[in-house]
Amino acid sequence: MNIIDKSNIDFISKSKYTLFISLGIIIMGIGALIFRGPNLSIDFVGGTIIQVSSSEQVEINIIRDLLDSTVLKNSEITEITGLSSNQQFRIKTNIKIEDTTEISNIIMNTLKDFNPEIRAIESVGPKVGKELQFQAIYAIGLALLMLMIYIGFRFDQFYAMGSVVAVIHDILITLGIFSLLNLEINLSIVAAFLTIVGYSLNDTIVIFDRFRENSQKDLKISLTDLANLSLNQTLSRTIITSLTTLMVVTILFFVGGEAIKYFAFALIIGVIVGTYSSMFIASPFLLYFKSKIKTEEE
Repeated sequence: MNIIDKSNIDFISKSKYTLFISLGIIIMGIGALIFRGPNLSIDFVGGTIIQVSSSEQVEINIIRDLLDSTVLKNSEITEITGLSSNQQFRIKTNIKIEDTTEISNIIMNTLKDFNPEIRAIESVGPKVGKELQFQAIYAIGLALLMLMIYIGFRFDQFYAMGSVVAVIHDILITLGIFSLLNLEINLSIVAAFLTIVGYSLNDTIVIFDRFRENSQKDLKISLTDLANLSLNQTLSRTIITSLTTLMVVTILFFVGGEAIKYFAFALIIGVIVGTYSSMFIASPFLLYFKSKIKTEEE
């Protein structure tokens, strides 16, 4: 199905402007990371998670006010949407609590008017948090390396470099937006980053595959015209794929509940930025690398 028939957009000439936009967002995001630091969840820095249910309906602001007089006054409190008929809350605190009985008594006494019940208490130590940080960075780095090797074998080193630059761009943009908005980064967001890597690469591979096919049909066409031709030929497919994916993750964001809200938000950013980078980042960098390194093509 084609929603755009015979488009003739000069993507490559517009890439000089889009590159400045990307650099601006990345620089602001890195600046926020340097001066404010990432808002890491207790998955990475250590702390305690308490899951509480209440048979009585209660506003989350009331719970925050009640806990302000306890050791949990700076905790992050979120409401969980689940299958249970009871109202459920998740309390996250960076306090390392060893005595679960003590914290249970504090919550039970503070929220006694709402018939609370402690569902679960989980502790994450600082050592485990540091290990998780290393594993998250290692997973993303390994994914980028394996993708570069795969594309290098399937196409050539120029395609590999162009696609990896686009993927790194997508991760930096998503991380930068999270830093600017001061949103918490947890393990589900790391999973979203890996999902973005795969989604962005899929879009880029389709365009690069058409680029290679067209280069074999007409050896006289310039690389810039070849890139624009390939991008226009795959534009309809790119838009349809992105819109359908975007609809799904947007629905997840609004109705999926607190547990996956920011995971879905990261995917929304990733789908938009991944589509944008496939057209305005990957192909221009492919041409840049090809122009800088002389090659002989049959």
